Amino acid sequence: MPERLAPKPISASRTTLSQLMHPEHANLLGNVHGGWIMKLVDEAGALACMRHAQRKVVTVTIDSMDFRQPIRLGDLVILNAEVSYTGRTSMEAAVQVLAENPITGEQTHTNTAYLVYVALDDSGRPTPVPQLLAETEDEKQKMEQARERQQRRLQER
Repeated sequence: MPERLAPKPISASRTTLSQLMHPEHANLLGNVHGGWIMKLVDEAGALACMRHAQRKVVTVTIDSMDFRQPIRLGDLVILNAEVSYTGRTSMEAAVQVLAENPITGEQTHTNTAYLVYVALDDSGRPTPVPQLLAETEDEKQKMEQARERQQRRLQER
């Protein structure tokens, strides 16, 4: 039987990525391609999960991603990610996407996405991850909402 992994706080997984949007990221209207944002969301979520599990991870699923506001050429995209749920070998990452005008500092929340990853051992097989530890009431509520999302995902299978 493998040794029990010590739980880790949500704060230990928090990751922020920032990237300035250039012409190669945008369409002819000057809006950033949704696929480019999805790529960044996946990277941010994976990094948060790798920080938590201290293992390589693979993406299992991405919940729907609704773009509420466009991200424009010249915007600074800021992605804030953290682990919000842990199973035995799986983790959910919540990734918030902000678009910031780097001149004015004005920020717009464009979307939040939830992704599930599985941690892999050195042989590429799923491996156990530490459980998640909530440090605040807000974090407890986020973990409960994530648990409910995971139950829905499993029911939809």
